[in-house]
Amino acid sequence: MSFSNFVAPWWFLLLLAVGLLCAGYVVAQRVRRKRVLRFTNLELLEKVAPRRERWSRHVPAAFLLAALALLTVALAGPTSEQRVPRNRATVMLVVDVSLSMKATDVKPSRLEAAQVAAKSFTEGLTPGINLGLISFAGSATVLVAPTTDRSAVSQSIDGLKLAQSTATGDGLAAALASIDSFGKVVGGAEGPPPARIVLMTDGKETVGTRKAFDVAEEAKKAGVPISTISFGTEDGVVDIEGRQQSVPVDDDSMKEIAKLSGGEFFKAASAEELRRVYDTLGEQIGYEKKQADASKPWLLLGTMTAMFAAAAALLLGQRLP
Repeated sequence: MSFSNFVAPWWFLLLLAVGLLCAGYVVAQRVRRKRVLRFTNLELLEKVAPRRERWSRHVPAAFLLAALALLTVALAGPTSEQRVPRNRATVMLVVDVSLSMKATDVKPSRLEAAQVAAKSFTEGLTPGINLGLISFAGSATVLVAPTTDRSAVSQSIDGLKLAQSTATGDGLAAALASIDSFGKVVGGAEGPPPARIVLMTDGKETVGTRKAFDVAEEAKKAGVPISTISFGTEDGVVDIEGRQQSVPVDDDSMKEIAKLSGGEFFKAASAEELRRVYDTLGEQIGYEKKQADASKPWLLLGTMTAMFAAAAALLLGQRLP
């Protein structure tokens, strides 16, 4: 129950009326007592007005005054910071499909584990998020433009295929271009929706027409943070044309891309860690904190207290207060 950031605090002036009612009740009780004491035949008074617990007859009035105070707080419109689903945002999921992703240091393989986690992330995003998918190896391919159709993204994730080389910069540049194009179409009077890129890769950039660090700086200027996920272990090995080749993850590059773009870096060395990273990103991207109405608990409590006042009056005095 929030007691801060009131929308209409002037309603608290009603508490003065509640205070006056309380004072009036006290005065009425004292007047009543004086009238009773004028009754000189005390034996007859005991018969016509049996003694009862002195405090119990004040219970209905106390509940009623408390209910009025609680309802006054509700009228003042308290608000609290609450987590609410975003109604508009754009996210581009950029997935590395270079040959190093077939390493089995993450079971069953880096790519298969990544597909499972990415699909879970896709299906768990709130409905108002426009999600797109880009894969990159030697070049970048926009598989799905930003859309709220989750099935299209999930199907494309299932169809990811491995290829040679790692053009990280091209993948990020394609994501920025997709975000820019989509923003111009749906922007309207409110401007383009907030956007973010989620980059998942395991290796160092090897080819490409654009450098990843340069694109990260462009993303910063465009207000598009890049969340980087470094996926895999230092012990990854793949078989390429009959030769065993070491494919350790490149944490340093991913940290730098995140830093330059104003995003966050995440490291996942297992399928379970990757799932947790995506869960965290889903919470960050799909929801935002806003000051929302918090008057309902006060209204509910005030109404229940008023009902208690009525019940107590009927139970103790056989009449409503």
